[in-house]
Amino acid sequence: MSHFAMFYLFFRIGLLGFGGGLAMLPLIFQGVQDFGFMSRQEFSNLVALSQITPGPVAVNAATYVGYNYSGFLGATVATLGVTLPSFILMFFVAKLVMKYYSTTVVSGSLWGIRPVVTALVACAALMVAETSLFNVHFFSMAFFSNLMTSVNIIPVFMFIVSFLLMIKTKINPIFVIILMGVVGAFTC
Repeated sequence: MSHFAMFYLFFRIGLLGFGGGLAMLPLIFQGVQDFGFMSRQEFSNLVALSQITPGPVAVNAATYVGYNYSGFLGATVATLGVTLPSFILMFFVAKLVMKYYSTTVVSGSLWGIRPVVTALVACAALMVAETSLFNVHFFSMAFFSNLMTSVNIIPVFMFIVSFLLMIKTKINPIFVIILMGVVGAFTC
């Protein structure tokens, strides 16, 4: 893949990827799969790193993919590609949305986009869960036929504890990430 092709890939993702970084992850995954230079496991690692590093998830993911492909130049090209459409579009759209927000068309469109964004985020969550919590793909017969051996017990326990900590306490998510990183380091 040339740097131009990488820029174009991430420019398209930045232009068409609605709903933020998590919603863009399936688009990024499809893009890297089309070029065949990243496995599902590597992409799962990318998602985890994109979540724990500061900044927007899509930008972090693009930077990681670009760097993984060709170092600093690749990271720069991919990052510019994914961020430039947002900058250009928001510059022009902000005025229009503020001016016409109360119209039925604009408010109805925004209302209709929200469920799609929810589905995209759910897809990203399932992709990460598949590689970190289970040994097989969710929608395969092997998953349902032998559920007990399909589950990675310790990561599932860590998921449940993290989930409960996040919804039941006001604990800082960074603390939970560090805590589970330490637990993982000692149980892996």
